[in-house]
Amino acid sequence: MKQTSVRFMTQTALCAALVAIFAPISVPVGPVPISLATLMVYLCASVLGWKKACLGVLLYILLGVAGLPVFAGYTAGLDKLLGPTGGYFLGYLFIALATSFFVERFGNRLVWNIAGMVIGTAACYLAGTLWLAHVGGYTSFVAALAAGVLPFLLGDVIKIAAAASVGYVLRRRLLGAGMLS
Repeated sequence: MKQTSVRFMTQTALCAALVAIFAPISVPVGPVPISLATLMVYLCASVLGWKKACLGVLLYILLGVAGLPVFAGYTAGLDKLLGPTGGYFLGYLFIALATSFFVERFGNRLVWNIAGMVIGTAACYLAGTLWLAHVGGYTSFVAALAAGVLPFLLGDVIKIAAAASVGYVLRRRLLGAGMLS
């Protein structure tokens, strides 16, 4: 097996592991908990690139669906994916795609890193809110938006600032050391 393949698999698994370790740390706030999952998705996407970040997120979701307690509040199962928070799991992929696209397309520049995270978060909010409105029993999109987005805005701003700052430096150093391909 080629060294790059081993490196690719290791970094992808590391992404899944980081999300799985941090995602259960959460605070219940209505139907959608505040979780540290997005912090790790932001970080992995800004450092590892779209393939590894997206595959890592997919692996994380599959681990949770398979029954490992890696979702918010140490929960697991297909019901979480099909329940009120399911759209946000899909949204993690949008975060990974947008963040890594901006980093890879425009270079490792802090402003583009943040722009990708903000756009990815907006797509995550949209997917999550649409799904929450559909399965959560909300009478309108606006009601689902109030429950599934508004309580999270300040926390996500803080997570984006932290992940962009750390990711920017970490990616630069790992590239300089030849540890990213």
